[in-house]
Amino acid sequence: MSKQILINEEIKVKEVRLLSETGEQLGIVSINRALEAASAKNLDLAMISPNAEPPVCKIMDYGKFRYEQARKEKDAKKKQKVVSVKEIRLRPGIGDNDLKTKSNQAIKFLQKGDKVKVELRFRGRELGHKDIGKEVMMRFIELVNEFGEPNKAPKFEGNNMVAIIDPKK
Repeated sequence: MSKQILINEEIKVKEVRLLSETGEQLGIVSINRALEAASAKNLDLAMISPNAEPPVCKIMDYGKFRYEQARKEKDAKKKQKVVSVKEIRLRPGIGDNDLKTKSNQAIKFLQKGDKVKVELRFRGRELGHKDIGKEVMMRFIELVNEFGEPNKAPKFEGNNMVAIIDPKK
């Protein structure tokens, strides 16, 4: 927004609606009188509404205004939460202890607030036993059930069964 604001000599119109630094309307004046009023107070003249008829300009400390805008953007960035998706790969013939290890890793991700994408890969003849893969996926979901829940039922994408688990709030 601050990049679009024209200040002082950048304003190329004849008349403007002038606002004081407190926001009080000073009426429609020529650009020269507006610039004189701003320089008399050692402030800048900024065009805040270029599409109005006539354009609206305000007398303000432009450096302070830009600083406050940057501050607001920085604070907004701090407050936003970036959710990343972590991926865990399984196989239909995975052992119980390996499955527990993978589920413990998924629980760590879920506790941090990340989503977990569980991908169960089938190769070769394993595709004939999709029921075994479904059973492994359900056991995995059951192990992490306390910390997260799947947003949809596991589904097939090619040779993979995929489930996305969201952290519990």
